[in-house]
Amino acid sequence: MKLLRTFFVVIGLAVWSLAAIPADAAPAPESFADLAEEHAPAVVNVYTTQFIERSSSAGRPDIPPGFRDFFDDFLDDEEGEEGETTRQRALSLGSGFIISADGYIVTNNHVVDKADEISVRLTSGEEYDAVVVGRDPLSDIALLKIEAEDALPHVSFGDSDAIRVGEWVMTIGNPFGLGGTVTAGIVSARNRDIGNGNYDDFIQTDASINRGNSGGPMFNMEGQVIGVNTMIFSPTGTNIGIGFAIPSNQVSHVVDQLREFGRTRRGWIGVTIQAVTEEVAESLGLESASGAIISLVVDGGPSDEAGLEPGDIIIEFNGVAVGTSRDLPFIVAETSIDESVEIVVLRGGEEITFTLVTGELETEGPGAQAEPEEEPEEQPQQPEQRILGMVLKPLDSAGREQYDLPEDMEGILIENLSRNSEAALRGIRPGDVILQVNLKNVTTVREIEEAIADARRQGRGTVLLRLYREGNYFHIPLPVDEGGE
Repeated sequence: MKLLRTFFVVIGLAVWSLAAIPADAAPAPESFADLAEEHAPAVVNVYTTQFIERSSSAGRPDIPPGFRDFFDDFLDDEEGEEGETTRQRALSLGSGFIISADGYIVTNNHVVDKADEISVRLTSGEEYDAVVVGRDPLSDIALLKIEAEDALPHVSFGDSDAIRVGEWVMTIGNPFGLGGTVTAGIVSARNRDIGNGNYDDFIQTDASINRGNSGGPMFNMEGQVIGVNTMIFSPTGTNIGIGFAIPSNQVSHVVDQLREFGRTRRGWIGVTIQAVTEEVAESLGLESASGAIISLVVDGGPSDEAGLEPGDIIIEFNGVAVGTSRDLPFIVAETSIDESVEIVVLRGGEEITFTLVTGELETEGPGAQAEPEEEPEEQPQQPEQRILGMVLKPLDSAGREQYDLPEDMEGILIENLSRNSEAALRGIRPGDVILQVNLKNVTTVREIEEAIADARRQGRGTVLLRLYREGNYFHIPLPVDEGGE
């Protein structure tokens, strides 16, 4: 009875919300039937097979699902004697959609990744073998091709930037192998960054999507594809009303490159960046929290050759303002290779313009460093000091050896820190090395103390630390009003 009362409360709220819609707002569609009937023939089921050899004495292998995605894995084992190598067949399913009459199909990369065989089934029941034209793991997009005698039904991309939160969308896919399934909902949010990578810019929807919907299209009410369904957020693995789709404007750019080159060709400038948060801005005395702060400049990369440095804040790239650090990867990626561009940075409170030539982003590559040619001289043990809850000491050969640090690195080693200190709460760990405070190099604990005192004199509540950890460089703003020094 309690459940029934709750149901009526929810329905009542929904009715009130509809009554409150302004008169000029777009009404809910009377039916999705015409839209589904017209575009369902262009949506396909994608089936993949992967052959895995294993010892018959071993248990089933843990096959990574890529994302926490929408497709099922089924395992078909061949029997074998103890200790013999047997062949295991892993079957997966997903969705896709045809974008041209000659058989180009868009799907998710994780649907076809590592597949030995790919087959596609149309709503008419016809099945085709598919080949991979190109894959892009960074955006999770893949382009397939099938050969058919007749022209195939297909759909076109729409402008995902034009879609608004609250607008109706429709999805078609292959959940749990139940092909041709149509669901509808609204756009719940745009520009979602869920920590999946540099190119996170998802459309969030409450349209029901489940395992097997990966790679299927999300349509606007004009029948244009404005997203590719990719993943869900769910503690149970089934739909709870939070699904994500890759925006069509990003997809179409990737698809064009896959079709032309068989791979993506993204611009690259050779930096690692972080967000300029309010605390970062305050620690550096900036007027606004905008731009992207450089935490690492790749040796020999375009930015290095142009003269950029860690701590520079990129505020404009090739004439486009960089509002947040999320903007920059998209702007750079869509810049042509070997193009000369101007980049404006803040350094020491002043705007400086550099000119660089973009390189090409390599998705895979060596990151090896040359070994030191000779051992450094042994240094005397340095005393420890406690500042802002951190136990600090100058970096010496013993510290470099203990934490496997580069021999030429200079800075202050964090030996330990109080468990409840602000530094610990912000993710700083023992073994991290402080390289800079407020963009100035530090090699003594005294220099850190002076930087903190200077920040307090200027009325700033934080200092910006540049840290090194296991081959990575990053900035962390740290409050300076903490006791326990």
